[in-house]
Amino acid sequence: MVVAIDGPAGAGKSTIAKEIAKRLNITFLNSGSFYRAITFSLLNSNINLFDEKAVTDHALSLNIEYVNSRLILNGVDVEDKLHTDEIDEKVSVVSSILNIRHIVNDKIRLLAKKISIVCEGRDMTTVVFPDAEYKFYLDASIETQALRRFKQGVSNLSLEKIKISIQKRDELDKNKVGGALKIASDAIYIDTSDLTIDQVCEIILSKIHI
Repeated sequence: MVVAIDGPAGAGKSTIAKEIAKRLNITFLNSGSFYRAITFSLLNSNINLFDEKAVTDHALSLNIEYVNSRLILNGVDVEDKLHTDEIDEKVSVVSSILNIRHIVNDKIRLLAKKISIVCEGRDMTTVVFPDAEYKFYLDASIETQALRRFKQGVSNLSLEKIKISIQKRDELDKNKVGGALKIASDAIYIDTSDLTIDQVCEIILSKIHI
């Protein structure tokens, strides 16, 4: 079974997806971690992010695994290193490269053939799993998105700068050639701005029948 969740940053995708996976006793998978891990490795290797061949070759050389909902890069758990301001700023550049999207999507689909998952990202319902049994699009006002990010305490930016950063990233993601952020016609739309985690989870769980 695949439960696919789309939406912009700060809409609550990761938090909600983790909780849904926990309640259904299935695996949570964050597609963003794959792109962030590749970006993390590229930055550490001083590779030009705009050199698509170099980026693709480097990504293909990486051993990326997902164990217990954590990203393992070349045998090392790097999950806690993937949410820096620098990666936030650069990850959209990397994830906009079609070859990189194909690499990540293939890995995610391979995992889904083996286990039931709750997978969240920005094109889960439109590109990665267009035939998923359950599809949801979580949204939130830009003010709510920025405040949630600010409260996570992983950014050194001010609330206003986080807001600007998210707006720029969402704009980039909505205009990608492949895997653009958009609402699938058959996805259930949920505005999480004024809802609690439990309320969003209840809405989603009420639609899932197992």
